[in-house]
Amino acid sequence: MRKNLEIPQGKRTKLYRFLEILPGAISYGAIILLFLLSWLDPVICAIYLFIIIASTLVKAVSVAYRTVQGYNVIKRAERVDWRRRIEDLKNPHDAYERLRNDNSRSYHFEAHLENLRMLTAMPSDFPEPEKIYHAVIMTAYNEGEEILAPSIEALKNSTFPKDHIIFTLAYEARGGEAMEQTAKSLATKYKGVFKDFLLIKHPDGLPGEIVGKGPNLTYAGKAVAEYVAKKKIPVENVIVTSLDSDNCVASKYLDSVAYEFITHPNRQHLSYQPVSLFMNNIWDAPAPTRVIAVSNSFFNVISTMRPHALRNFASHSQPLEALEAMDFWSKKTIVEDGHQYWRSLFFFNGDYSVLPIRIPIYQDAVIDETLWKTIKAQFVQVRRWYYGASDIAYVGSKLFVPRAKRLVPFWKLFPKFWRLLDGHITLAILAPIVAFGGWIPMIMNLSSHTMVAHNLPNIVSLVETFASVGLIVSVLVSLRMLPKRPAKYKKTKSILMVLQWVLMPITSILYQSLAAFYSQTRLMFGRYMEKFDATRKIVKK
Repeated sequence: MRKNLEIPQGKRTKLYRFLEILPGAISYGAIILLFLLSWLDPVICAIYLFIIIASTLVKAVSVAYRTVQGYNVIKRAERVDWRRRIEDLKNPHDAYERLRNDNSRSYHFEAHLENLRMLTAMPSDFPEPEKIYHAVIMTAYNEGEEILAPSIEALKNSTFPKDHIIFTLAYEARGGEAMEQTAKSLATKYKGVFKDFLLIKHPDGLPGEIVGKGPNLTYAGKAVAEYVAKKKIPVENVIVTSLDSDNCVASKYLDSVAYEFITHPNRQHLSYQPVSLFMNNIWDAPAPTRVIAVSNSFFNVISTMRPHALRNFASHSQPLEALEAMDFWSKKTIVEDGHQYWRSLFFFNGDYSVLPIRIPIYQDAVIDETLWKTIKAQFVQVRRWYYGASDIAYVGSKLFVPRAKRLVPFWKLFPKFWRLLDGHITLAILAPIVAFGGWIPMIMNLSSHTMVAHNLPNIVSLVETFASVGLIVSVLVSLRMLPKRPAKYKKTKSILMVLQWVLMPITSILYQSLAAFYSQTRLMFGRYMEKFDATRKIVKK
């Protein structure tokens, strides 16, 4: 059966349109229901509100626990000598005998011993470590060398052998002459550093493509596949990592991915997801975007501790053989990273998962020329992320179909669909309901003497006080995650890194709730976002 993996363009089916409308309808309905219940019966409204607030309390405790747990796991993973472990895989029997009585028990140690035992017993099932290649595709639109060069330098400092790294700068023709000159300058500067430095210019206006990152990645991916075939490199041994222009990989990232790729028998049906931390320029960013950057970093730290719910986000790695089979990334969505999870899941009929790599890739927080431009650019970035709500219809249209047409079994796919739907609805409604929900029954019952309505704000405030434990833990962990304070900033800047969190309620409403409602509203009315609005990230001198 031929698989239809593409997002529909133009007129949708009735089911698809219903599912596009669904998240926005539920989100708006949840807010309207709060007002309606306040008017009809404040007691029922209080019960409704408490269910939402109680779930917030539970999530706050979970956030605190997962944040600390994730931070500790990442630090342990960063201390591992992944290059040494790959060397162990070359002679697994001797390495096993040497290590089995080792009492150090560092991160992943027991799993490493088991991997050595498996390689000793079944060597033919695993690729040879010295034959693994990384093909790194970095996309660029109109960024300057001051943005791109640090990202390439980070790869240059990788512990993975540089003669097995195929670097590709995938730049847009619409970036103009300046982008062309920057690409050529970088190719000259880094000539001979990697196995090869490929320049791939993505033409503008190709048929069947939106203006976005996905078409650029796919165009470059096909060029990489041609290069690999020409050089007679076994395609099954090549791992592709997609990077944005501001992504700086930790030095051990490529080794960690290569290790997991070698030791997993189902390696072609896996994506390898690092922890994206928006910390590159965190000291330079203004307070509102710092809060957003650190909050999103926390979300990624927490996600890596929940592998069952982990999906592709931003930069990730995937085998070239698998990418080539599924025609690389989608060319019809602005959220090609998250969509790649669903595309891969359906292509492999459910036999696909995302493996967490507990090594960071560092990204930039949004900074533009002025504070107002920065605030606006941050909203543009977040609303693009939350347009991932478009995947609800994509997934649902393959879930609610006759059994014979289903690519993934119903009860395997339904929990994933439910988490996707619930996640986007929560993004939209949680912040305004928590902030203002306790006051609505009182305001709508000013003329009555309903005790529940008038005491509800105080009760909600008390619950929120307990829920703030999650925020306190997040603040403490954020201080440990921060890179070293640049010499140009005084020590008082560190105090601002704590005080900035008073903006959390405001940023949650402006950048979380409003951005989610914006994206869901556009889907409701069929006003599809089909242009990737790149956010500017300048470097402060």
